[in-house]
Amino acid sequence: MERRDALKLTATILGGSIIGSQFFLSGCVAPPKKRPWMVTDDDVPFLDEIGETILPDTDESPGAKAAHIGTFMKTIVNDCYSEDETLLFIDGLDKVEEKSMDGFGESFLSLSKEKKLNLLTQFDEEAKKHRSLEEPHFFTMLKELTLWGYFTSEVGATEALRYNPVPGRFEGCIPYNGENAWIS
Repeated sequence: MERRDALKLTATILGGSIIGSQFFLSGCVAPPKKRPWMVTDDDVPFLDEIGETILPDTDESPGAKAAHIGTFMKTIVNDCYSEDETLLFIDGLDKVEEKSMDGFGESFLSLSKEKKLNLLTQFDEEAKKHRSLEEPHFFTMLKELTLWGYFTSEVGATEALRYNPVPGRFEGCIPYNGENAWIS
């Protein structure tokens, strides 16, 4: 073997180990892509406000913000919804903000309680007319997540519902007197 061939072979081996080392060290796995269609931490205050408008704070029970409804919605949408459902949900959030800017000239977060309620009532009426089994309306999704998250949270279960960890025996013939529902 000539000196020139030996140098070429050595350069190839060493150069390949330096240049390709990152490929071999990573285990041939590409880093996971970040999903572009996710609800982010920046959306949580927006979702909290929507939830609080749907289930406001009253004298009898705290509102949806107390149950951290925005964080619940973020988790469910990102972890459980399909890509199409998530895109529909996020597009709906954008629609709420656009309609707020068009109708009131302000962001949804800076609107008064009455204006927020007025705006969400319009989306609720739109959702009632929509009623499609193939593709749900984003506002229906928002309402369902708000109710589900609130009444399964500690705040909703213990302060909005009549919580009894050990309800006792079943008595089926007790008249209903308008009190809160049970949860156990």
